Amino acid sequence: MEAAVERALACARSGGADAVQAEIGLRVGYSVSVRSGEVETLEHERDRGLGITVYFGQRKGAASTTDLRPEAIDQTVKAACDLANHTEADPAAGLPDPGTLAWTIPELDLYHPWALTPEEAIERALAMEAAALDADPRVKSSEGAGIQTGLGISVLANSQGFRGVRCGSSHGLGLSVVTQASGQMQRDGWYESARLASRLPDAEAVGRHAAERALARLGARALSSRSVPVLFAPEVARSLIRHFVGAVSGGSLYRQMSFLQDKLGQQIMSPDLHVHEQPHLPQAMASAAFDGEGVATSPRDLVRDGLLAGYVLDSYSARRLGLRSTGNAGGVHNLAVAPTCGGGEAEMLRLLDTGLWVTELMGQGVNLVTGDYSRGAAGFWVERGQVVHAVEEVTIAGNLADLYRRIVAVGDDVDARGSIHCGSILVESMTVAGDGSGA
Repeated sequence: MEAAVERALACARSGGADAVQAEIGLRVGYSVSVRSGEVETLEHERDRGLGITVYFGQRKGAASTTDLRPEAIDQTVKAACDLANHTEADPAAGLPDPGTLAWTIPELDLYHPWALTPEEAIERALAMEAAALDADPRVKSSEGAGIQTGLGISVLANSQGFRGVRCGSSHGLGLSVVTQASGQMQRDGWYESARLASRLPDAEAVGRHAAERALARLGARALSSRSVPVLFAPEVARSLIRHFVGAVSGGSLYRQMSFLQDKLGQQIMSPDLHVHEQPHLPQAMASAAFDGEGVATSPRDLVRDGLLAGYVLDSYSARRLGLRSTGNAGGVHNLAVAPTCGGGEAEMLRLLDTGLWVTELMGQGVNLVTGDYSRGAAGFWVERGQVVHAVEEVTIAGNLADLYRRIVAVGDDVDARGSIHCGSILVESMTVAGDGSGA
């Protein structure tokens, strides 16, 4: 892989490129899915590819290939160079500032192969499905259970002398089931993921949890329209933070398409809120020593005491804004919302008191230009901290700029399965629109 990258760099320089970046990646693994006690799929994966980006002055060209023969690499480089010769110069184009690159790379302990045979994976997937189906007679069918394991390695290099290697593993399991009672059908599921297989729960436990979630939704009904406190469960609360990330990302900012435009240093969230990036957490799913351009990552605050403290920038967007890259080419790395209270789910329900507990969101009704927010939701109606009944077919609405300032608590029931680590989020008040007949 290193030899292929070096060949691409050398070929681009001999073709007249002033600067060049090349990355090659390889991923291997397999996945198993079962349904109704039978194996549905067994898929082996082996993907590889090389991407090359060249700069002639500030004219950019890029090309990629999955063919790593020397002659194919040469042809791909030529294609990138030809594209650059037909593009307009962009003052913001170019490799990162050498001073921002990750010349020292910490060990993050991300590579942990799972010695799991396909036969063992099938056995565990079947056990997961069986545990869900046996949990309660009202669990009528499975929509599929699956297990996946994969390993990846990539080599990133550029003409400034940077060379970086990334290795990582990812393993996961999950399923979805259908429940039925009193003529109503509901579905739900659950999944888990980790770098280390030993951190995954037992397959049977995942199956039972998926069944519990689907069973809890039976008897769901709509609400009449009202304005009430809303508690977002961790698995959906992180979407609120994802919208924030989109609004402070370079592309939205330099295009002036963000409701958080020019808000750096200003109050945008509740004063109790602290949002920080932790890219060097050992074994975390989104840890990285450097971003997609080789820029070094580092711990930093995005929100401090409710004040906007930082943006999410790659080198291009940073130049467009007259700023410095934050090491976020490719996204954020373990962006965490610090809890403001302990006690887990029970404490968050107590703080909610009476209102809507949202466990599922639907639709894409979010406008990052205006901050307007409107999404379909499902979950539970809660009174005095206790679940009264499941809720479906409602819409929750507001404006993100107002919503962030109305966050009154963040729980310690953190969901750390992805790049955003977040517990339950309690919002003081939102508009809930229903069919007008619910309780």
